[in-house]
Amino acid sequence: MSEQSSAPASRRTKIFALVAGGALVVGGVGYTLASWTDTEWVFGGNGDDGAGVGTSTFEVEQNVTGAPYTAGWAQSETNPGQAMTFTAEALALSPGDATYAAVALRTVAGSVAGDVRLASAVPADGVTAADADDVLWDALQVRVAVTATTTTCDAAAFADPASVIADGALATTGASVAQTLAANSASTQAYCFEVSLPPNPTLPAGTTVDQLQGRTAAPAWEFAAESS
Repeated sequence: MSEQSSAPASRRTKIFALVAGGALVVGGVGYTLASWTDTEWVFGGNGDDGAGVGTSTFEVEQNVTGAPYTAGWAQSETNPGQAMTFTAEALALSPGDATYAAVALRTVAGSVAGDVRLASAVPADGVTAADADDVLWDALQVRVAVTATTTTCDAAAFADPASVIADGALATTGASVAQTLAANSASTQAYCFEVSLPPNPTLPAGTTVDQLQGRTAAPAWEFAAESS
């Protein structure tokens, strides 16, 4: 009796095992059972249903109004830029004279921090100067000092040698070091420019100091800025 019932029980066990494995074979034909599926998605968000991945911004602005630079901030990114107003004697230099002008830089609201470095002067685009063969241009000297925003831009701004970042011929002298500007307008760096005609300027062979009379020059300077 036990031998007759053992075969059917064995076959039932095999069928259940095949069903549990996901396939049922009947009469040599295979049947695949249906299965459940699911997917999950995520996205880079900001916690408020907005985009959560993006880039920072870096932008510097300038002010040529002089200390204390409370108003007049603007951006001017191509040569010649805004006009720095040199002191009254700028168009009447004699050998040994100097003239002064100021500018301040900072990052704009929302900008990351960065560094700026002053390049050497180039002729201002679109500004006419009367200086045949660049004789006056090559004779002029420039000094640039970093100052506090409350400092008046004059000869006294150069009293501390450590504050002088540029000193030499106008045509070839840029800053020796870069200055750091804090993010989000948190710091302001002021600069004082001195342009001078030395008592004994460098002149081409055969040219006298008297031949510098009545000439003009229009130097433009670039502050090259890079985010940090």
